[in-house]
Amino acid sequence: MQRRDLLLGAGALALTGCIEAPAQGLPPDVAARYAARVDGGFTVHAVPAAHLPPRNRRVTVAYTGPERPGTIVVDPHARFLYLVTGPQRAFRYGIAVGWEGRNFAGTAAIRRKAVWPSWTPTANMIRMHPEHYAPYARGLPGGPPNPLGARALYLYRGGRDTMYRIHGTQETSAIGHDTIAGCIRLFNQDIIDLYDRVPMGAPVKVRSMAESLRLEGRLAEGPDGILRAAG
Repeated sequence: MQRRDLLLGAGALALTGCIEAPAQGLPPDVAARYAARVDGGFTVHAVPAAHLPPRNRRVTVAYTGPERPGTIVVDPHARFLYLVTGPQRAFRYGIAVGWEGRNFAGTAAIRRKAVWPSWTPTANMIRMHPEHYAPYARGLPGGPPNPLGARALYLYRGGRDTMYRIHGTQETSAIGHDTIAGCIRLFNQDIIDLYDRVPMGAPVKVRSMAESLRLEGRLAEGPDGILRAAG
């Protein structure tokens, strides 16, 4: 799978393309869903059409997993997030998966939600990737330069913060890909949608590779960066 080095922070975020309006050719409902908006006094830029192949768009799908309605299911291997809405139905969101997002599997619960959250890298993040995180050791306030984006959902297990986050991103080109930075990232438009649908205490299931293969099949990333069933 392709990895993309993503820079973080004010002056470092690669925002090329993030301020463009969606190009012509998108279905009107998709263009409207990912259009620019003002949220909490900040501008959420439109997602460029080039970053909205069908697999990256928020959509209602048939769902075959065993989880009950109200559960968030993260598949970091297929790079999808599901919100189970009913028997065999779910909203599906495209995601980007950073190295932090590949180091967790199993169950947790949402015990904190934040709008335009502030962010401080952990000591372990700074030690492992000082080139990305050391400049932000004192933290960043909420706002567009912040790598957590417009919303963040914080996962806890046994009353303790797992340090695993589901959050927004300005780096729209990352969605659908493995990346170095971040946990589980969605388009800002999608994390706003998910945030509004998910209550405190919502259960979360993060799939293992074996679970992903069983439920999604074997996927491979093509030269265009799109995941498809592997032959």
